[in-house]
Amino acid sequence: MQGKRVFTAMAIAAALTAAAMFAGCGGSGHKAAAGVTDYEPRYASGFRILSDSTRPSERIICVRNPWQGAEDVEQSIFLSADGEKAPDWFDGFTVKVPAERIAVMSSSFIAMLDAIGQSDRIVGVSGTRYISNTSIRERAAKGEVADIGYESNLDFERIAAQGTDIVLLYGISSEERSITGKLKQLGIPYLYIGDYVEPHPLGKAEWIVVMSELCGCRERGEEVFEGIESRYNAEKGRAAEMAARDGRRPRVMLNTPYGDAWFMPPTRSYFVQFIEDAGGEYVYPQNTSTSSVPISLEEALLLASGADVWLNVGSAGTLGELCAANPKFSDIGVVRNAHVYNNTKRMTPGGGSDFWETGAVEPDRILADMARILHTDDIPTDSLHYYKRLQ
Repeated sequence: MQGKRVFTAMAIAAALTAAAMFAGCGGSGHKAAAGVTDYEPRYASGFRILSDSTRPSERIICVRNPWQGAEDVEQSIFLSADGEKAPDWFDGFTVKVPAERIAVMSSSFIAMLDAIGQSDRIVGVSGTRYISNTSIRERAAKGEVADIGYESNLDFERIAAQGTDIVLLYGISSEERSITGKLKQLGIPYLYIGDYVEPHPLGKAEWIVVMSELCGCRERGEEVFEGIESRYNAEKGRAAEMAARDGRRPRVMLNTPYGDAWFMPPTRSYFVQFIEDAGGEYVYPQNTSTSSVPISLEEALLLASGADVWLNVGSAGTLGELCAANPKFSDIGVVRNAHVYNNTKRMTPGGGSDFWETGAVEPDRILADMARILHTDDIPTDSLHYYKRLQ
């Protein structure tokens, strides 16, 4: 589906009286809009795609709260397939679709575009050496894909020189206004992709539909997502059987210190959902907020001491490296029993992790890894796809 919909004042008035409504898409200074929901996500909470029933070839993509801690942050873009003009009330970006030249600020966006067969549209990435995708690395070596830098060090001149149609941003906080302000000044449209704050792994993957809408292949995006959903739910069923045979729900500790703090994700996060769907129990259910929260080292050590498994231990490749970072780790039971696993099995030479890239569209493989880790004794690393056991 390649088109988009213009929302005239008459159409909006008609839509407001219809039963199937969606209101409140705006943000970034946009006026509130109302229209018929054209795509209602089944798992994702951060986007909607709107349409006008009188103009079925046009769309507006609405994004809400695309970073941790965001409250009432909204953005929308109008999609123009055949030169349609946005309505007078709409003051967001108009993006021509299919978008031919796309710059991405997260490797997960590369995986999504690749999954729908549209990675050749990528002309800019953030940190080439961290990318796992072979095609993107080869095109970067030929000069067809530019490294556009990172966050506050974004290379705006290079983005403009690439003839970029849209920049897909990875939101961290409202402090990124210096980035969005410069993009506006250059007349380069952008869209926040809030996949990482979704509360469910399938919600994270469902942003594929947004990518496919931008590329004019919505049907393909929905088809790919349905396949991901089916595979994930099949693995969830297998994990439930393993947990039933095991007769317990192992407690799972996460992460290592970052600076002076140890950050623990909220219970409504896609990673905690992975733990639950794999038949485990998250050790820090106290965090019911929408953001990761810092805890003290003392509290973290206490939580780790009561855990059965410890996952995602930073850059540590061995138990020795983990304990070298803090000798107190050697006294923890999961470390003594070597029940520590890191999501670093598939790394690029430059230090990038395919877990955060391709894993975005392969949540079934992550879930399968976690179920084996939680419910299989002495599991060999060779049987895992994204994880490895530290020795």
